[in-house]
Formats: sequence, structure tokens, C-alpha cells
Amino acid sequence: MAYNIADLVEHAVDLMPERVALADERREVTYAQLEERANRLAHYLHEQGVEPGDKVGIYSRNTIEAVEAMVAVFKLRAVMVNVNYRYVENELQHIFENSDMVALVHERRYSDKVAVVAEKCPLLNTFVVVEDGTDLAYAGVEYEDALSQASPERDFGERSPDDLYMLYTGGTTGNPKGVMWRQEDVWRVLGGGINFITGVYVENEWELAKAGAANPPMTRFPIPPMIHGGAQWATFQSLFGGGRTVMHPEFDAHGVWQLIDKLGINLMFITGDAMARPMADALIEGNPETGKPYDLSSLWVIASSAALFSPSLKDKFCELLPNRMITDSIGSSETGFGGLSMVTKGGEHNGGPRVKIDASTTVLDQAGNPVEPGSDVIGVIARKGHIPLGYYKDEAKTKATFVEYNGVRYSIPGDYARVEADGTVTMLGRGSMSINSGGEKIFPEEVEGALKSHPDVFDTLVVGVPDERFGERVAAVVQLREGVRPRLEELVETCRTQIASYKVPRSVWFVDEIKRSPAGKPDYRWAKEQTEGREADDHLRSQTTAGSSS
Repeated sequence: MAYNIADLVEHAVDLMPERVALADERREVTYAQLEERANRLAHYLHEQGVEPGDKVGIYSRNTIEAVEAMVAVFKLRAVMVNVNYRYVENELQHIFENSDMVALVHERRYSDKVAVVAEKCPLLNTFVVVEDGTDLAYAGVEYEDALSQASPERDFGERSPDDLYMLYTGGTTGNPKGVMWRQEDVWRVLGGGINFITGVYVENEWELAKAGAANPPMTRFPIPPMIHGGAQWATFQSLFGGGRTVMHPEFDAHGVWQLIDKLGINLMFITGDAMARPMADALIEGNPETGKPYDLSSLWVIASSAALFSPSLKDKFCELLPNRMITDSIGSSETGFGGLSMVTKGGEHNGGPRVKIDASTTVLDQAGNPVEPGSDVIGVIARKGHIPLGYYKDEAKTKATFVEYNGVRYSIPGDYARVEADGTVTMLGRGSMSINSGGEKIFPEEVEGALKSHPDVFDTLVVGVPDERFGERVAAVVQLREGVRPRLEELVETCRTQIASYKVPRSVWFVDEIKRSPAGKPDYRWAKEQTEGREADDHLRSQTTAGSSS
């Protein structure tokens, strides 16, 4: 059995060639067309010297060409490198050099940055430029020209489940790191190789394609950028099963709802509040083009993952979109899928998601033993079984993250959690972001969730700032809704109804906009800089002893 990404896509091509694989507002590409175009690009890259195992960057927003390029790289047995399109030049140079990139497929709008950085990267010598309506000049073959001069045939060598899939992390707490997976392993935990609900293994590489061929196609809309692993795997899952996937290059809340109506989308994938909050506002406003509410009759499922989806906002979605399935799941670049919760109105406490973890995920204490349910011990999320090989060219970080306890190798990226009495797991946040105030560990996501329940708060990030008495105190960087300016005491009173007093913010900095990654993930380094750059806009007048819940 070759549980390989390219093979799994090709099985769907062979069974459903006339189905639509990819769509945007302007055009559709069938599975047969995807096959031909990906074959052509793979052959072109090979003719330029790209060999199995070589690294090929994809520097693009969500476009049909980006997905074609991903498939082409896997067909060639090369290794795809996801390039964050918001990176500045020094960040681009790091990922180009760190990955040993030899070829790059990029949108023309990024040509000026590529031109500067490529001169410093001698391994990188092949450039394929996707036209996007901009007029920046840079040496490289145009995407359609590359396809036109290469073979459309599927005449590649045998592939392996050991072929490498690599995903560069976002780098909000340091330089981006390339997480290396065997393709079978990442398919098992993210691509449908294991049933997320039952844990049953797929035993035949044709199973997903055959199931897709036997059923009507579903239309999926991965809204986060393809630089995000969750969006990539929402797309691959669709391709493995003969589904139709919608590409849209720029996030716009009204644009999302308009596309759902226009293209009959059944499932949309988001990353928490950064997308959900403006979408909720747009849904309330209705379609500005028609002056009427959005139809959305085609929409069945809203799935969120990889970022905080606040309980107050979940309640709003349940109210605005009744009778839909809404889910919140956990996972990371180092673990893949870890657990899922079904969202119901009023059904969850404040803070991070409370999920039912899968059979390969557990919560370990400091000694590497499973945390007992209901014990209130805070542990770390750990996954065994199908996990990454490690970080590319970073042995020290690999040893720190992929740890063996009692003869079992775990992936432990640093996400803290508590096991409830019923066995469900409450996510608390990344340990590296926790705040130590007077010996108490405070997790930002819990405080952020409480703050966001105040009607004047549009978005927020919570960090620790120096405190002479307690070492650190809780501080909030807050983006308010237009036209309001609450005092910190008002925000704190809302928080105190949901979290202990020692966790509430003592200082607040108001900003025009919270900085997040294109996928909606928080940029805590940026938030910390806001607190260091100027005096707080407001301080809590009465100070509470750290550790007190009064």
C-alpha cells in the first residue's frame, strides 16, 4: 500500500475525472484538468533539476494554482515548503535558507521581495511566477508558460509512504521551524486515514476515493490561507474523496457569506475568533449588495480549529445559524488532530475549548504519567503513534519536543490542559505564553475568552508585564468596537463573572487593530511590544493579592 498524498489524489482523479476539484469566483477545474496541469508543472520542475527530496517553496495566497503546485510537488516526490506571504525579507531569507529551497512558485505580487532575497540564496535557482494582475517585474517563467512546455503524462516513478511532508510553523514565538512528517503518518492524523470519531483505520488506499465516488460531492471552503496546515488538509481531504474545494485569496467577512450563497458551499473551515467575529457582524448586517439577509441554505457545517473560538462567540453563531453543525477542534503542526467538541449554545465554560480527545492523545504530568480525570492537575497535551520525525535541521528542538516516556515516543509541543472528571480535556494554552503572577500560572486564552464576552471588545491579546510585587501581572492589549471606550474596571467586572480575580487584567493598552497571522493566530511578540512601547491607557485602581479568588 502506498499511502502517499499524490497517489491518494490520483485515485480520485481516476474514479471521478469529470467532477469539479477546485473552484473560485471565476472558474472551475475538474479532476482531469487538475491531473494534467499538476503533471505538467511536475515535469517542468524536474526538467529544471528538481529531484525527489528537493525543497520547493509555494509563496501564494489561496489560489487554484497554489493547490495545483502542491499536488505537482508531491507527484515529483519533492518536498513542499509553505511560505507565509506576510513575511518580510529577513524572514523570507530564513525560510529559503533553512529549508534548502531549490525552486519557488510564487505570485507576481511578491516578486520584489523574492528578487532581493534570492540573490542571497545560491541553492534557489528556479522560479515560476503566477500572474495575479500586478505588474512587478522579476526573472522567472510564467506559470502557464511552464505548463505549456511540459508533458501532461503521469509517468512518474513509484512513490512511498515514507515520502516527506513538511510544514513550517508560524514562528510567532521564534523563527519558523520545519516539522517533518512521513506522508502516511500525517495522512493518518489529518487526511482521513483514521476516522476522527471512531478511531477506525482506513485499510485500503482506494477507500476514500471509492466512498467519494459513491456519494454526491461536498463543497468545502477552507478560509484560512494555505500556509496553514489546517487549510491544506481540509483541501487534501476534499481531493481524496472527490469533493469540490473553493479557493478565495483574501479574507473578507461579507465576501465569505456571499461566496457561500453564490457557490453553494456546504462546509466552511475557520480559525477561531479572528475570522468568526467579523463574520458574525457581517451576518447580522446582511448582504450589502441586496439589502437582504444571506440565504446560506447550502451551509451544513462550520468547523473551527487552531485558534481560540470564544464561548460568547460560539453562542452567537448558534443563535445566528441554528440547525447547523458547529465544531471546535484542537491540534498543532507537531501533533495533527487531537480532539473535537460539538458546539451548543450555552454549553461551554469560558476559555479554551473543552474537547473529547482521540485515542492517541493524552495529557501527561511532569513525570510523564497520564493525568487522572478530575484531579485538577495541569498537564501537557501529548500524542503518540503517528507523529512527526522531528524538526528539519534542529536536533535540539527535536529532542525537547519529541520525548520518550516509559518506552513510548510522544510529541509534546507545549500546550497545557486539564482533564475534567468526565474525561474531556480543557485546553489552557501554550505554556511558553503563560503568565506567572505570584506563583500562579495564568493562561492568556482563558483571560482573552472572558474579555471577549464584553460587548465593547472586538479582539484582544493577553500578556504578562513586569510587576515588582508578583513578578508579573496580567495585561491586555485590546481592540475595541468603533465608537466606544470602556474603562478597565468595566472590562474587569465582566471577567470576574467568569475567571478568578487574580487572573483579571491589571493594565490595558488600546490599539486600532490586533495583529495576527494570516491564519488568525495570535502574535504575542507584537502584543508584548505594545506594552513596552508606551504607558498603559488604564490601570486597575484596586490591586488584588495574587492567588486570591475574591
